[in-house]
Amino acid sequence: MESFKVVAFDCDGVLFDTEQANRVYYSNILQHFGRPAVTEEQFTFVHMHTVFESLAYLFPDEKSLAAAHVFRNTMDYQKYLSYLTVEPHLVSLLEKLKPQFKTAIATNRTDTMNRLLAAFDLDGYFDLIVTASDVERPKPHPDILLKISDEFKVPPDQVIYIGDSRLDEMAAQAAGMPLVAYRNPELTAAYHINFLNEVEGLLQV
Repeated sequence: MESFKVVAFDCDGVLFDTEQANRVYYSNILQHFGRPAVTEEQFTFVHMHTVFESLAYLFPDEKSLAAAHVFRNTMDYQKYLSYLTVEPHLVSLLEKLKPQFKTAIATNRTDTMNRLLAAFDLDGYFDLIVTASDVERPKPHPDILLKISDEFKVPPDQVIYIGDSRLDEMAAQAAGMPLVAYRNPELTAAYHINFLNEVEGLLQV
């Protein structure tokens, strides 16, 4: 599909299987304050949203929220990396995309993205990384995706976005960007895949 110039990836659930890491991370915060580990309902929310939105959801009153942020800033994210795994076929896909396509990350993560890439020797594979810290509004708003198209000076419909959540779907629709739904048949998307190497066929690389 020659019209595409950029391939953008969500992080959690697309580049990495981060489910267990996020469960442990937010459960540790809750348990530090004597609360139970995250429930399934809570996890559904925190797995998609920014850490600021997630803590506000878990700690709705102002005093406990402030305390949660203080504690979070003392946590060493490095110890949660052992719970992460790189999605199959990611590295081979990234190598095949170069140099024909630019590559980017569009994530609601804030301050952990660079450490995450460095820990798995992936920091040289992406031309651009846009996190929730880089824009005014995180997903489901289109700001992160529109920043990618702006940075590469291409229209949104020439960027293909690989995401796995409802927030990704909403952001892509708002940005006018075609979505490749990863392992989530419930999403409305231009394409659906179950493995990242299926992108090679879509883009004919």
